[in-house]
Amino acid sequence: MTTTEASQPTEALDDGFHVFDTTLRDGAQREGINLTVADKLTIARYLDEFGVGFIEGGWPGANPRDTEFFARARAEIHFRNAQLVAFGATRRAGGDAASDPQVRALLESGAPVITLVAKSHDRHVELALRTTLEENLEMVRDTVSHLVAQGRRVFVDCEHFFDGYRANAEYAKAVVRTAHEAGADVVILCDTNGGMLPAQIGAVVSTVLADTGARLGIHAQDDTGCAVANTLAAVDAGATHVQCTANGYGERVGNANLFPVVAALEIKYGRKVLPEGALAEMTRISHAIAEVVNLTPSTHQPYVGVSAFAHKAGLHASAIKVDPDLYQHIDPERVGNTMRMLVSDMAGRASVELKGKELGVDLGGDRALIARVVERVKERELAGYTYEAADASFELLLRAEAEGRARKYFRTESWRAIVEDRPDGTHANEATVKLWAKGERIVATAEGNGPVNALDRALRVALERFYPQLAKFELVDYKVRILEGKHGTESTTRVLISTTDGSREWNTVGVAPNVIAASWQALEDAYTFGLLHAGVEPAE
Repeated sequence: MTTTEASQPTEALDDGFHVFDTTLRDGAQREGINLTVADKLTIARYLDEFGVGFIEGGWPGANPRDTEFFARARAEIHFRNAQLVAFGATRRAGGDAASDPQVRALLESGAPVITLVAKSHDRHVELALRTTLEENLEMVRDTVSHLVAQGRRVFVDCEHFFDGYRANAEYAKAVVRTAHEAGADVVILCDTNGGMLPAQIGAVVSTVLADTGARLGIHAQDDTGCAVANTLAAVDAGATHVQCTANGYGERVGNANLFPVVAALEIKYGRKVLPEGALAEMTRISHAIAEVVNLTPSTHQPYVGVSAFAHKAGLHASAIKVDPDLYQHIDPERVGNTMRMLVSDMAGRASVELKGKELGVDLGGDRALIARVVERVKERELAGYTYEAADASFELLLRAEAEGRARKYFRTESWRAIVEDRPDGTHANEATVKLWAKGERIVATAEGNGPVNALDRALRVALERFYPQLAKFELVDYKVRILEGKHGTESTTRVLISTTDGSREWNTVGVAPNVIAASWQALEDAYTFGLLHAGVEPAE
């Protein structure tokens, strides 16, 4: 196998339109992201699975990590859809491409495609490169033609193109023309500072396309919040190559987000840019990459956020009950997402009925029962509870109203938590619970690394011999919020707890003037919900 064969896709799409991902290079410049080689390999596999055409892996020769990535990617990844791309710069001023060490590193990476960054703003040429406008054109020409002669496909990123076009349109177009004539397959117009708007992008792309004859691409930063719109405006104007990053990661506020761009192209434009069935994997891929970079997935991201198809207003729910398309621009399943109904003090009968179906509780159109649930929700939300973020607690409330009694696996007699401040500066946390379960009174004590953890452990000590399923339960998140009203230590507190059994995760809520009491409520709901869905029959 040659160095380039390992990076050749086996199921490549039509070359007439490119989806080019630069998460591993430009996206990695986001503040808070620091990718290891293993991280980059994992993300590359996800992107290839999703079906992008090109994955820009980094700048080989510029740092050891990127050099190692290309070596390992060649050996360890058999790309099905994507081609691996190496990124680098044109040769240095006054030299020649054939002897430039950085150009040689690009070839040694084994990547079949190379993206060169070139200056297209006259002031950048003179002030940053400290060379002449003519020499810059020769640097582009020499480097592109040399790499093409070595059998590489070459793309050229015209850095600061739109700002350069505004300052000196003829020179900016000369850079595009030079790259095209030297053999570059695509010349990408870069809004490096992210300051452009869609109408401006469209006008410039149309003119440059007509004046140069080059195949054009677009690279948009998101500093005006328009990167996705700017990318699509460029496509409307004739660009056939879009550069994006997963979840919009990138320097400053980020880049054009791969997922809304691809969804728009596939769904809104009717342009086939992914392999069959790949679009339905989009939400999963987005969240998986977020996990690798160790950033919480954006809940409100278009198409793939958990709130992208979440409905809260009662008016919306009434319409959705008739036809979901009345308040949704697409079927969420097309992008691997789901519709969610949020129950809050804004809820109406339709919201509760739809939410019940979502949770597997059929209310059977019982208007009196639904009205009771609505009033119960509004009453409790007025007291500080929130059910849009605590589906498990809402399901328990719903079942209690529908069945006429609350599910009970144990009954609490009392509990207490003690925090001891010791002379050496350490703290001891101990909790004691007194419970009844299956007709037996249990008293259990446990220590923990905080009062809530001590209560959780005491509950387990008390109940695990009756309910061994509890051994799988794990508290994975704990949030406290001081509610409006009284201030300081007299404030009402809301606690949200996330629990998992290893296969699913659920959220519960508790509200009380005392943070420990609120935590106890949320813990009780968490245990009750978990046992219910483990198929355990209630004790009473």
